[in-house]
Amino acid sequence: MSKKITLHVNGIQHQVEIQPESTLLSVLREELDLTGSKYGCGEGQCGACMVLVDGQSTPACVTPAEDIAGKAVTTIEGLAKSGRLHPLQEAFLEVGAMQCGYCTPGMIISGVALLEKSPNPTESEIVHFMDRNICRCGTYPRIIAAIRLAAKALIGG
Repeated sequence: MSKKITLHVNGIQHQVEIQPESTLLSVLREELDLTGSKYGCGEGQCGACMVLVDGQSTPACVTPAEDIAGKAVTTIEGLAKSGRLHPLQEAFLEVGAMQCGYCTPGMIISGVALLEKSPNPTESEIVHFMDRNICRCGTYPRIIAAIRLAAKALIGG
């Protein structure tokens, strides 16, 4: 039996009708046409589907949509402000931190959550925090470099 819920996504309130088994990822992609978050493993283990829920990186593929009603969701599409990319998005471009690009939205979302929690993380903090995100192309050194570059930009360096 379907149910109507209100989702706050990227600063916009949406009324959506969902099924009890609807995941946040399926609602974002199929109902709201926000396709930046990717379906990877379907088990919340690879990080391709990461979004921010009240500022916390969250695997959208295993998160029931109805559990998110009333919470603030930010997807990769919502990071840019006033036509400017988030500093971490800019850093990913600058250092070439993506190859195939499939993991990139989830990597950036997790990196943003890390930088909110720890504005100037060490390399080991980055590696530990980003452990939930998998890059099949192996661009980890460039991802770490991008996070460090964004940290410098965010603290004014």
